[in-house]
Amino acid sequence: MSAKAISEQTGKEFLYKYICTSAPVQNRFRYVNVTPETDLDRVAQEHPWLLTERLVVKPDQLIKRRGKLGLVGVNLDLNGVREWLKPRLMKETMVGKAKGILKNFLIEPFVPHKQEEEFYMCIYATREGDYVLFHHEGGVDVGDVDTKAKKLLIGVDEKIREESVTKQLLSHVPNDKRLILAQFIVGLFNLYEDLFFTYLEINPLVVTKDGVYVLDMAAKIDATADYICKAKWGDVEFPPPFGREAYPEEAYIADLDAKSGASLKLTLLNPQGRIWTMVAGGGASVVYSDTICDLGGVNELANYGEYSGAPSEQQTYDYAKTILSLMTREKHPDGKVLIIGGSIANFTNVAATFKGIVRAIRDYQVPLKEHEVTIFVRRGGPNYQEGLRVMGEVGKTTGIPIHVFGTETHMTAIVGMALGHRPIPNQPPVAAHTANFLLNSSGSQSTPGSTRTASFSENRAKAESSPAKKAKSGAPVAKATTLFSKHTKSIVWGMQTRAVQGMLDFDYVCSRDEPSVAAMVYPFTGDHKQKFYWGHKEILIPVYKNMSDAMKKHTDVDVLISFASLRSAFDSTMETMQYPQIHTIAIIAEGIPEAHTRKIIKAADEKGITIIGPATVGGIKPGCFKIGNTGGMLDNILASKLYRPGSVAYVSRSGGMSNELNNIISRTTDGVFEGVAIGGDRYPGSVFTDHVLRYQDTPGVKMIVVLGEIGGTEEYKICQAIKEGRITKPVVCWCIGTCATMFASEVQFGHAGACANQASETAVAKNKALKEAGAFVPKSFDELGDIIKCVYDDLVTKGVIQPAPEMPPPTVPMDYSWARELGLIRKPASFMTSICDERGQELIYAGMPITEVFKSEIGLGGTLGLLWFQRRLPRYACQFIEMCLMVTADHGPAVSGAHNTIVCARAGKDLISSLTSGLLTIGDRFGGALDAAAKQFSKAFDSGILPMEFVNKMKKDGKLIMGIGHRVKSINNPDMRVQILKDFVKQHFPSTQLLDYALDVEKITTSKKPNLILNVDGFIGVAFVDLLRTCGGFTRDEADEFVEIGALNGIFVLGRSMGFIGHYLDQKRLRQGLYRHPWDDISYVLPEHMSM
Repeated sequence: MSAKAISEQTGKEFLYKYICTSAPVQNRFRYVNVTPETDLDRVAQEHPWLLTERLVVKPDQLIKRRGKLGLVGVNLDLNGVREWLKPRLMKETMVGKAKGILKNFLIEPFVPHKQEEEFYMCIYATREGDYVLFHHEGGVDVGDVDTKAKKLLIGVDEKIREESVTKQLLSHVPNDKRLILAQFIVGLFNLYEDLFFTYLEINPLVVTKDGVYVLDMAAKIDATADYICKAKWGDVEFPPPFGREAYPEEAYIADLDAKSGASLKLTLLNPQGRIWTMVAGGGASVVYSDTICDLGGVNELANYGEYSGAPSEQQTYDYAKTILSLMTREKHPDGKVLIIGGSIANFTNVAATFKGIVRAIRDYQVPLKEHEVTIFVRRGGPNYQEGLRVMGEVGKTTGIPIHVFGTETHMTAIVGMALGHRPIPNQPPVAAHTANFLLNSSGSQSTPGSTRTASFSENRAKAESSPAKKAKSGAPVAKATTLFSKHTKSIVWGMQTRAVQGMLDFDYVCSRDEPSVAAMVYPFTGDHKQKFYWGHKEILIPVYKNMSDAMKKHTDVDVLISFASLRSAFDSTMETMQYPQIHTIAIIAEGIPEAHTRKIIKAADEKGITIIGPATVGGIKPGCFKIGNTGGMLDNILASKLYRPGSVAYVSRSGGMSNELNNIISRTTDGVFEGVAIGGDRYPGSVFTDHVLRYQDTPGVKMIVVLGEIGGTEEYKICQAIKEGRITKPVVCWCIGTCATMFASEVQFGHAGACANQASETAVAKNKALKEAGAFVPKSFDELGDIIKCVYDDLVTKGVIQPAPEMPPPTVPMDYSWARELGLIRKPASFMTSICDERGQELIYAGMPITEVFKSEIGLGGTLGLLWFQRRLPRYACQFIEMCLMVTADHGPAVSGAHNTIVCARAGKDLISSLTSGLLTIGDRFGGALDAAAKQFSKAFDSGILPMEFVNKMKKDGKLIMGIGHRVKSINNPDMRVQILKDFVKQHFPSTQLLDYALDVEKITTSKKPNLILNVDGFIGVAFVDLLRTCGGFTRDEADEFVEIGALNGIFVLGRSMGFIGHYLDQKRLRQGLYRHPWDDISYVLPEHMSM
């Protein structure tokens, strides 16, 4: 959500820190927070004024009307505060319907004053601007300020002025206080704007001869502005409403949400409840809660929450396991139910999210059975058939009763089943597989040439567009009645290739002549072309770095679809509105600060531009145009007959619920003419009436469906338009969020705007008003489809709608990647790997998650064991590997590898080139003896020949014994590297048969020549064979294979790379110039035939 309540202490801290006013604000930062852990004696030492002044104490837990509830202690000393807190701190208290524990208090100085020195003021945000309310009589008995107070509207982008404040707000204020109040109000309003407040109330605001005192304060800030205000806000805590505890699980999900591009929400209502939900989608989550409450489950509803925005399998797993953990802590005598519901997704891969839920169910299968949990599932969207299959399968394998339903079942039907109000079908209808929709059902191989693009009941010859009318200068420009036609061209902002391909596929099945996407804009790359499919053939769509180039080259474009992020959406939208050719903009991003959205709305109204969004999936006009991911994938487009227009137009807030409406309308009528999801924010760019009135003026629309929502008052404008006769077409309307009035404490639903600030904004009040005005209003969402069908059938009977025969759409091939996802095709992989998997939420080394790698502290040696040997090696083996890397790291600058690296570095080459130059010298003569030594000694030992026989045989064959011999070291001057390794191996290895054999060979070779010792390469080679053969992790064949494929040389390569890099850095640091070998170190000789 956007507007979130903050504590009084936080609000006052912001005010005292950042208010800029010449009015003297008193008692700045003089407050103390008291919790059960607070030591008042220690606090008194830090704040000496507690001992010298009279005090006020009150709870700081978002409680309204504390004075009338007797929750304010006034004019007390510190001991009096202690006594006042005793019967209240950590005690349960009823406030209205909410029961909660008082555990957070605020102590402030008591301000002696007269009643006439108390004032009331409030600033709150609306669509058209911010209202400043002021009343000259403040305090606990202020009464109905909405009717009493004087109001001053500061429009969007307007500045507040002292003269306006004095004239319009302060007429009843004594003359000696007007100036100081005007200065304070101006400063407060500027603070309100700068820190993105959405609500700020002070009552009473006290003004004495000493200055201004802020006694009681309530405030909300726009949490989506965190990226703008972080430096001033700091880490803001948002306390829960009184009566609801802040649970660690809620904080955990909030943290997951903050780290994800998806939306993850969780609110615990009653942890002892038996009805739990795991719902996909902000709108759908409200509908399910409504239905549960309608069917009598309000006291058993345990939680509210949602997951949406295409979370990954891992994110869904984390969300699901949190729900399952919570619901399996306390048993319920009647068992428990889990409702895994959702509307038809637009772009979320249902199978991927369900696989995360299935993992969680498997992990919790024992407690789920112990708590007698029954699970009901209903979902639709991309790859939903596979998702339902895996969900049904886990029910069979675990023994947990899981009932699975798809789009053939009404969205909320599973609630009635779960609560025992309707029977559970034994064999629910099986939905057709996704692939079935991609074939032309007529059997014809050709693409129909006359696929209908006009309405079923509309003459095709009628005009398809009505551009915005020009208005007089300075007045708002009238907006277009028709937003989209079959000729509409758009620009897509953002590299959203999947969404663009979905639009092109929709265009193709609608038999459009040309693609609806003319170009893309993406500022992070240079101008180029992006490849897409148009039916069977490939086409190129230009991508521009800046908007101006795209607009100049595509003058026929009149729609922008913006996938810009919440941070860049404002700037990119304002830039787009500079181009007069644009008349519609869809803003997909969620989380745009409300102040920015209101500026967009104002600019759009002035220019006659229709804004769809923010926080929307977009809209769709069957047969003509679709925005981005609206309508889902092609199988849903075809199933809901969105490739041709029907007679029903709808408008919704929710994107997911708009797709559900597509499904309901296609099953109960001749289909959708147009549908728009205006978005879930408090201030959508266009409102319900904007679109309902368009539909009223569109001949092809015969009936209208509106899915309203709790919060705001826009639905009352529909009531007024019906009463006044401006709307004459049948309107079916339902406002979701009816459950809100049944909850004891305030619940913020998934959409930012889904919160009632007054009784008239509740869904119940709006549904009642709509019915009284003459709209068709069902008793619940469950009945919405029935009402739509009833109204439609009546229009058909009257001849208003004349259904036409179906025309088959063109066939569109399925993308290879999606066909593979669905399991329709198979293809041999180009690569195979068995050591690492980076596809999930967490990197995995040979089956071990990276977090476990660090928790286990296996070190570099253990990591090498996982990646090279696919095993978790014993601790001593890991240590031995690390020791080998340490002793082989470097052997001075004179050896060939280091020499090459140095020469290359001094020639000005980069690190990679210099390192590669050194590594290329590694072979049998330099560093490559590990493998060769391991092979030679292993073969000799395994064949059973004695060490002396081995030495003699090698001499007879004229071969060197690899790993024997050193230029400097000898039996009398041993290599300490070998000695260190030998001591460790003898102490920790279970067996050292091959090493002992090699040491016996060394005794023979050193008797002939003292420097023919077992060198470090040879020692590592034979010791590693002992390790592989005796550590218990490998068979003999596996151990021999690792030697054969060159694994041991890898130890030298990896270790020596450290040294080579060191030499490279050393040369660069010393700024050594180009190396040229000295002449006197080169023996120049003539060719042999010339020297004779």
